[in-house]
Amino acid sequence: MSEKNIVILGAGPGGYVAAIRAAQLGAKVTVIEDAEVGGTCLNRGCIPTKTLVATAEVYEKVKDSSDFGIDIAGAATVNVPKIMERQGKVISTLVKGIKGLFKMHGIQLVEGRGVFVDRNTIEVTARDGSKQTIKAETVIIATGSHPAEIPTFPFDGEKIISSDDAICFAAVPKRLIIIGAGVIGCEFACIFKTLGAEEVTMIEMMPRCLSTEDFEISDLMARELKKKKIKLITNAKVEKVTVNSDGTVTASLEGAEPVTADQVLVSIGRALNSKGIGLEEIGVKLGRRGDILVNEYMETDVPGVYAIGDVVGGIMLAHVASTEGLTAVHNIMKGNTKKMDYSVVPAGIFTLPEIGSVGLREQDAQAKGIAVKTGHFQLRGLGKAQAMNELAGMVKVVADAATDKVLGVHIMGAHSTDYIHEAAVAMKMGATAMQVAETIHSHPTLAEAVMEAMEDVHGMAIHVPPAK
Repeated sequence: MSEKNIVILGAGPGGYVAAIRAAQLGAKVTVIEDAEVGGTCLNRGCIPTKTLVATAEVYEKVKDSSDFGIDIAGAATVNVPKIMERQGKVISTLVKGIKGLFKMHGIQLVEGRGVFVDRNTIEVTARDGSKQTIKAETVIIATGSHPAEIPTFPFDGEKIISSDDAICFAAVPKRLIIIGAGVIGCEFACIFKTLGAEEVTMIEMMPRCLSTEDFEISDLMARELKKKKIKLITNAKVEKVTVNSDGTVTASLEGAEPVTADQVLVSIGRALNSKGIGLEEIGVKLGRRGDILVNEYMETDVPGVYAIGDVVGGIMLAHVASTEGLTAVHNIMKGNTKKMDYSVVPAGIFTLPEIGSVGLREQDAQAKGIAVKTGHFQLRGLGKAQAMNELAGMVKVVADAATDKVLGVHIMGAHSTDYIHEAAVAMKMGATAMQVAETIHSHPTLAEAVMEAMEDVHGMAIHVPPAK
């Protein structure tokens, strides 16, 4: 069997994972990356923001240390240069790790922007302007996405900023407007308010924050934002953003009073990186959003060309991109024998407190005409949550009323993004709520809340008062 020659455009969590798996399976692999390995996730998204979240959590704990019987002399202060230094170290360590894996697996990394010349030829332009041509038997497109921009108030990197800009700051803004109360907006609102922003105002077009989450989780988050004194304006449209002569910024709202702050963070979603890479030269079909159209094997309509990650416009999560990459490589190396399965995809939102979710929201099930039973458990009922002083949040279970199969689990609370995977495994295995409830859970742990919520589906939770 001849050695497969695979070229991957993009070294984000989709591209670099695909490259390593292809090398493990015996392929000759070349990765083309015009920025840095790790992509948005590692360099401008998941990792830097979670580093900031970790800093905010430590700061919050220090301020509340007296609750734990620890008295600290003097006030805790935020040292932004050290925060940025630590963030940089975390990123560089992980970048070096990926490059080291590439070297150990014999993967060639070509730095520059790759553009299709034809189906089997990619021209790479390096940062110094030099060009080289790379021949490819099979190509995986993993070019990702970038922050979506509103043309009427484009990013300037100082007063009107994107999420890419927001991870690098010289000082915590005193007053911040966030346009968009989705995942990114809510995460940054919690980060900056905890680190000392005096005013954070969120403006959202939809009726509620985190509109894609289960409605009860969304309501809980709105309550937590209020506790943190983060102002949330819903059902509101921003007409324009004006940078004033005194250096402030004003967001003018349709039908509401304008809001003025020191900076505006625009977090309205992501735009796909499918332009300018020569797709028209080889006939790859795109959807209306610029999404590369693929089948269940991650193939485009052009033989030998696959696409994965954000650029296909599906579930835009790093771990989904990685799984799509593994699926594509399997099908390249072993024939089309593996289909991408999106039925169980856990997701995390790293607000304070964080949110973990998997499967159907209650409103999704209702829209599909599925009769459901739900179970709830408040985290304040756990010994571990009390010991940690992490009382905010709950677990909600959505189960099929007819079969008792777990259809979805939604958690708000400390470390929920870690133990949501118990629910994901249960759903993957087709477990019922009763089967999870009858699984012995270690005490004292936060995961006991999942067990109790599963019991509550049947009205049998031990630490829930009986219904009146």
